[in-house]
Amino acid sequence: MSWQDYVDNQLLASNCVSKAAIAGHDGGVWAKSEAFEVSKEELAKLVQGFDKTELLTSGGVTLAGQRYIYLSGTDRVIRAKFGKIGVHCMKTQQTVIVAIYEEPVQPQQAASIVEKLGDYLITCGY
Repeated sequence: MSWQDYVDNQLLASNCVSKAAIAGHDGGVWAKSEAFEVSKEELAKLVQGFDKTELLTSGGVTLAGQRYIYLSGTDRVIRAKFGKIGVHCMKTQQTVIVAIYEEPVQPQQAASIVEKLGDYLITCGY
């Protein structure tokens, strides 16, 4: 399965995620949904935020030019929100999965989809 297939068939097809990307820890995009113009710099900063949450608590999470308010995170998961739009991100050994969801989708629904894929990629060595 290609990286684009994971975005299209695992994340977007769930109808819980409206935009998504999979990138390397350097911020390089491996696959993304159409019209989700997230930059390498934005993704690289996000990846740094898994280890240095102060980067996100002060500046928020910026994806495709939109700034989201950082809600919470661990060394594995980051959550952010702006109005009725939420962000759920998961870091694996080699990738970061970024998912945008919109109401009426609940945060737990998006988290379940993203983390299920992330856990699978970890078992595959990614």
